[in-house]
Formats: sequence, structure tokens, C-alpha cells
Amino acid sequence: MPALGALTAFGPISLDVYLPSLPQLGAEFAASESLTQLTMSACMIGLALGQLLWGPISDRFGRRMPLMIGVAGFAVTSVLCAFAPTIEALIGIRVVQGLCGAAGMVIARAVVHDLFRGVEAVAAFSTLAAVMGVAPVLAPLIGGAIVTFSDWRGVFIALAVIGLLMLAVAILGVPETLPGDHRTTGGLVNDVRGIGAALRNGRFMMAAITLGIASIALFSYLQLSPFVLQVQYGLNAQGFAIVFAVNAVGITAAANLNRRLAQRRVPGAVIVRWSLTVGTAGALALTLSGTLHSPLPWLLVPLFIGICTHGLNNPSLTALALGYITHSAGSASAVLGTLSMLLGAFVPPIVSLLGVSAAVLGAVMLASFALSLMLVLAAHPPASRRENPLPT
Repeated sequence: MPALGALTAFGPISLDVYLPSLPQLGAEFAASESLTQLTMSACMIGLALGQLLWGPISDRFGRRMPLMIGVAGFAVTSVLCAFAPTIEALIGIRVVQGLCGAAGMVIARAVVHDLFRGVEAVAAFSTLAAVMGVAPVLAPLIGGAIVTFSDWRGVFIALAVIGLLMLAVAILGVPETLPGDHRTTGGLVNDVRGIGAALRNGRFMMAAITLGIASIALFSYLQLSPFVLQVQYGLNAQGFAIVFAVNAVGITAAANLNRRLAQRRVPGAVIVRWSLTVGTAGALALTLSGTLHSPLPWLLVPLFIGICTHGLNNPSLTALALGYITHSAGSASAVLGTLSMLLGAFVPPIVSLLGVSAAVLGAVMLASFALSLMLVLAAHPPASRRENPLPT
């Protein structure tokens, strides 16, 4: 399970490790904040579309070989990013880097689906989320340290090294979990059918859409916080990395709490309802703090509360969604991840065109939590006796 968690962390690693150097990167290329953020969004688009590629491939050819090919590609494209001559070239390479890195994310979820069901699946997804929490703790700290003696290009060299380490993890720590008689056949047409089946599954899609909208809060934090905390509030790269690490520890703690709640058979819908309610309250306080230009501590506390809820929302909604899938789990996992990544890739840069500030960050997070809470309440009202227990 730690190996799967490390591979699932490709997304946070590729996104977070160079967050402290975003302002420096933009200054070197004389690029606007919005264009600089596109270097993140490009990777997220690749991560999103790549899941639609690797999910069906892993359903047809098994989990192990596609995983190793994707991880190796991630290492190679990280080197190419380090030598990008223009920001436009960097954006293009980042798309390909995301396409390769998506293999670890989607295949890790598919492996969990192969091995676990019901409460065990929620516990496993919570473990993945907890391990993923280590990546945001370490990544900005590593990135901040590299920036002190190198530049943003050195950060991508570090990503290449991480990619090689993850390749070793994939080779040594991930066995094949999809037997030959469970694999899909029929080529591209059947791959599309697997994705189509997931899209037509109403209960799966409701959980997937809710997760996608709730994830906008996290992705907005990832993309806007470097400018809010470093430009607006004057934190240096190391100070930003420390704040980011504290929030990541909160996500990890929340994921561990989620696993314990699942083991006590608390329904996933109940966990998500309470988590989104807390997230909405935290985002409202963050919006007020930003609007009133409150001192930094008044901003960091509600930000921490809102970000922590991702450790509860993500594994519970992932388990609920994939619990409704019986065949082509790789394709369904691809749909689940692609939806979240696409929303996270497009919404923050569009919002940032209006200006980047703490108030804007809080407002986006508030809308994200509030809308996803409305969807959960519509699908699983508190008074209902059909709390949607975890599928077994």
C-alpha cells in the first residue's frame, strides 16, 4: 500500500514541488500571473487526459507494464522541462509530463479496486490519501530548498530524480493484480465502451461530480496560494513551504481519521456531509478575512480548516463512486480523476484573470464547498434512512 500511495502522489509531486518557484519562473520569462499558472494547468490537463488513456490501457494489458512505461516517461519529460527555452515550450512539455504522470494516479486506484471492496476499500483509499499527504509536505520544502541555491530549472531536475525513484518503486513494489481472464478485449471500441458505461452510471457520476466540484477548492489553493501568501502577504519561499507543509499534515491527519471512521462503519455519505459543512464554514471565514485584509494568522487558520477536509472528502467519495463499478475499473477510475483534474485545471486560471487575492481564493473555495454540499444533501438527505452504506 505505501508503494501505491507513492505512485498516486505523482499529481501532488509534479504540481507542488515547484510552487515556491512560480513567482521566480514568471519573472524570468516576463510572464503574467495567469500565464505562469498555465504551467500548472498544463500539467493538470495532461494528468486529466492521461487518465483516460492509461485507465483503459490498464484494463486491457494489465496494471504493471503500463504503470512502468508511464513512470519512465515522467522522468524523461521532467528533464525536458528543465531545459525549456520559453514559457510556451514549458507549457507544452508540462502537458506531456502530466500525460505520463497520470499512469501512477489512475492505475493505483484501479489496483485498490482489484484488491478491496466496501469498508476495506475506504480504508485503503484513506491510506492512499494519507500517504499522498506526505508529498505536499515534502515537495514544497524540497522546492524551497532547491530555489535557495538553484532556480526553477533545478526543481525539474529533482522531479526527474523522483521519477526514477518511483520507477524503482513500481518495479519492486507493485505486482500484477488484474488476471488475464478479467481483462478487456476488442481494442479501442471496447475501451470507449468502458468509459461510456461509467458515464451512464448515474450513482457513480453523482459521486464523481461531487468529488470534482469539491476538488476545485484544493486546486484553487494549489494555484493561487503562492501569489496570495508570497506576493500579497510577503512570505518567502521557505515560509510558504512551511505553511504548505502544515496544511498537508492536516490533510494526512484527516485521511487517517476517515480510515478510522470507515472501520467503524460510519456511512461515507455522512462523513462527506459533515466534512463539506466544515469546509464551507472555513471557506466563509477565509473569504471574510481576505475581504477585511486581516493579518496573516486570521487567514491561515480558516485556510487550514478548509484544506484539511480534502482528506475526508477524497477517499470517501472515491470509494463511493468506484463501489458502483463492477467491470472496467481502470476506465471508471480514469473518468473519476479526469473530471476533477479538468475542473482544477480550468477554474483557477479563469478566476485569476479577475485578480489574485485572499478574498478571491476564499470565494472560490466557498463556492466549491457549498455547491458540492448541496449535491450531497440532494443525493443523501440527512433524514433518509438510505444513507448509501458503502457498497460491498
